[in-house]
Amino acid sequence: MKVFITDEILRDLFVFIQNASSSAGYIFAYPTMRNSLPGPKNHIFEKYRKERGMKEFNKLIYYLKVKGYIRIKKLAGKNGLILTKEGIDRAIKASFKLDRKRRTDGRWVMLIFDIPNRRKHDRLIIRSALQNLGFQIFQKSVWISPYDVSEKIEKFVQSHNMEDFVRIFLIEEMK
Repeated sequence: MKVFITDEILRDLFVFIQNASSSAGYIFAYPTMRNSLPGPKNHIFEKYRKERGMKEFNKLIYYLKVKGYIRIKKLAGKNGLILTKEGIDRAIKASFKLDRKRRTDGRWVMLIFDIPNRRKHDRLIIRSALQNLGFQIFQKSVWISPYDVSEKIEKFVQSHNMEDFVRIFLIEEMK
């Protein structure tokens, strides 16, 4: 499975933001595209600078900006790098792809949903999330996955208030 470098950096930025203890985690001081970050080296950017080189890193940041995944904005007299809604969405999808591992016990995860017509948008969202998590369609509203994604899908279902419409099973054997 090929994962693009843009997805990797967006996921790393998103994880950093999630782990930040304050709203200041949303802002990365970034004076210019040519200069490195002031103060201690930022481990996220440093990783990509080493892997890609400064010129390629600058192209990557420029690409993320042009695609609308990040914005550079003046904050408190300095330029700050901000992850946009599109960037967060892409980062979440990338984390689904990058963090999935096959179950070691041979079991499969099965998800069944019956979402009413009035919540049609939720059906589209859950289908997209299931595809990104590596689920395969078994029947119309029945999806299966060999990956260890039970916790992720449970969090997803809870965060979108779909608990009443979704059932998750752990399948011992499929014949």
